[in-house]
Amino acid sequence: MPALPDSGSSSEASMMADMDGFVEDGSLDDNVSESSLSHDDIEPRDPVGFTFTEVNTVRASTRKVVCCHFSSDGKLLASGGHDKKAVLWYTDTLKPKTTLDEHVSMITDVRFSPSMPRLATSSFDKTVRLWDADNPGYSLRTFMGHNAVVISLDFHPNKDDLLCSCDGDGEIRYWSINNGSCTRVFKGGMAQVRFQPLLGRYLAAAAENVLSILDVETQACRQTLQGHTKPIDSVCWDSTGDLLASVSEDSVRVWALGSGSEGECVHELSCDGNKFHSAVFHPTWPSLLLIGCYQSLELWNMSENKTMTLPAHDGLITALAVSNVTRLVASASHDKSVKLWK
Repeated sequence: MPALPDSGSSSEASMMADMDGFVEDGSLDDNVSESSLSHDDIEPRDPVGFTFTEVNTVRASTRKVVCCHFSSDGKLLASGGHDKKAVLWYTDTLKPKTTLDEHVSMITDVRFSPSMPRLATSSFDKTVRLWDADNPGYSLRTFMGHNAVVISLDFHPNKDDLLCSCDGDGEIRYWSINNGSCTRVFKGGMAQVRFQPLLGRYLAAAAENVLSILDVETQACRQTLQGHTKPIDSVCWDSTGDLLASVSEDSVRVWALGSGSEGECVHELSCDGNKFHSAVFHPTWPSLLLIGCYQSLELWNMSENKTMTLPAHDGLITALAVSNVTRLVASASHDKSVKLWK
């Protein structure tokens, strides 16, 4: 399998040659669905000349960074971590817009609303806070009720009043964004919760080594996806909501949740020495999964089961995010930095 040479000794030509080999048969091009592309943005051509490089970096904190997310228009990037603060960055410059500084313990997750200028943060202080992305001087609301540290949260893609969070005891809570009340409490998520994009029929919830697919309306468990031997650290949907990736330190599994193949593991990658931690689907090539590891990014061409290693950070890559507007990928790391890639 081709791998990028060490960045210190690689020439641009050799890097390009390896990238070409990575997509040599056009497999990525064949798997691009028209619905996943923006017609007024960058559209993929022949994959010869495919590149993926760092375009900007910023020291985002004095301590470890553990989460990041793009706003729906791609103009802002939020990051957060051990210093108890979330920072909003202008994506085009990676200059800070503002710092959100109200949590009293480390921030575990940050998410923008897909439909409103709102973002939310979760924390070890057992709370979730809601912020106005346009005027984020102070939080609009604090959601209280969890009895354990809050690990993850997410906004529903089309129910403007629904915010979800999960805690270290495996409890999931639905919140009304408008009035701050808790509308549902149920079990099933500990490490991460993510709503299915677009339709929003399902909530993916990871707890230990099991991934549950929950019905958003009834909270009934539709699928229990098993196969990981170690705890799942993160999950991510593709932009269509048909594929779901789950990441544990020794393996990545991709599950099909479209019609006719619900709950089937369609791709699996085992760790070859470097522990996996985070993942995101490439914004232009749907069959390319980007995996965050210790110090490096693994680029996995799922259709051909080829991988390529790209030196990226000086610590664990704790989170990855993607903007389907700008086609940028963000990486957050324990090395206290955030980087942008394209």
